[in-house]
Amino acid sequence: MVKLRHPETLGLRVRIVMGDGLILGPGRVDLLDGIRETGSIAAAGRRMGMSYKRAWQLAESLNTTFRAPVISATKGGVSGGGARLTELGNQVLDTYRALAHKARVTNEAELAFLADALSPAEHEE
Repeated sequence: MVKLRHPETLGLRVRIVMGDGLILGPGRVDLLDGIRETGSIAAAGRRMGMSYKRAWQLAESLNTTFRAPVISATKGGVSGGGARLTELGNQVLDTYRALAHKARVTNEAELAFLADALSPAEHEE
């Protein structure tokens, strides 16, 4: 039996499967959120413990998935460079967050039942 280290964190993780198997889930959404907050793909990746290369790969995959780019990046140099979410990127992020919130709220009773249904051993460290 699998022991939950932190049963109080029982919850839902919303993953939206799109064409060609791309999944819009917590990781990619956290990257978008980090870009929105930091103005940098690299900084958003670092904040998540992700390599520079991986952060850029995810950003590129997000940009090619939607009808238009969701991230606009400028190269560094004298003026610095950076990244920002496009209007579509902000809409995608906000829509995902709203959908995830609705999923949690709608399923609150079921999640509470599952948390209560865990065996006592599941609650031990």
